[in-house]
Amino acid sequence: MQTQSGFAEVNGTRLYYEAAGAGMALALVHGFSLDTRMWDDQFEAFAERYRVVRYDARGFGKSAQPGSEKYMHAADLMALLEHLEIDRAAILGLSMGGGIAIDFALTYPEATRALVLVDSALGGYRWSPAWEASYAPIPARGQAGDIASAKKLWLAHPFFEPAMANPAVAARLTQIVSDYSGWHWGNADPGRGARPPAVERLDQIRVPTLIVVGERDLPDLHMTAEALEEGMLNARKVILRGAGHMANMEAPQKFNEVVLSFLAAI
Repeated sequence: MQTQSGFAEVNGTRLYYEAAGAGMALALVHGFSLDTRMWDDQFEAFAERYRVVRYDARGFGKSAQPGSEKYMHAADLMALLEHLEIDRAAILGLSMGGGIAIDFALTYPEATRALVLVDSALGGYRWSPAWEASYAPIPARGQAGDIASAKKLWLAHPFFEPAMANPAVAARLTQIVSDYSGWHWGNADPGRGARPPAVERLDQIRVPTLIVVGERDLPDLHMTAEALEEGMLNARKVILRGAGHMANMEAPQKFNEVVLSFLAAI
């Protein structure tokens, strides 16, 4: 399968991307501290049926780091799709990527064909005090200049516990996080989400939406999935048995079946 890859100079930044396949466009948006490689089990499989684009968001992977100017990940994605001459796409995002996908649908409804939200974040949704307490030491290490320790703490976070229990997935995840610059743990990120925040506007999203959550993901993510299912008008939720936060890497075969079945139906 022929893959197009390169850098798009768009929206005041430089985004690395890969594209393959033909048909309905499908954009894959990675999670925080990750990059395009987290989709290795999906990219070619999905490109057999669709035109698939995966990219490194600003500040991650091979893409440029943020400067001091305000920006929006959803606007970066729109600019990338325009660069690739794609006027409408289904958006599949995991964790942070799910939050970006939701913001994209709110900001560019005419460009959104469908959503697949996996263990998704949600703009304006408040994390629990327990989650905040578990995460706080990680950026604290980064702000102290110890990015290596921040990465170790991050990989040891309960978010990744199910994934790290699988040696093959753990090796891939460790490599990706090791390559992450850690920029967001030592700098003030001028990036912003949709305004007003997405949590207040879910009923504005009308496109077909699949919500996927790993059975073993943290309570915060299950609560977010419930909020999405209740707040959106055309959404259904699937719980991926045995999987945690990195559902697509931990249970790729089942994940791909669920997503491809949903996409085929629209």
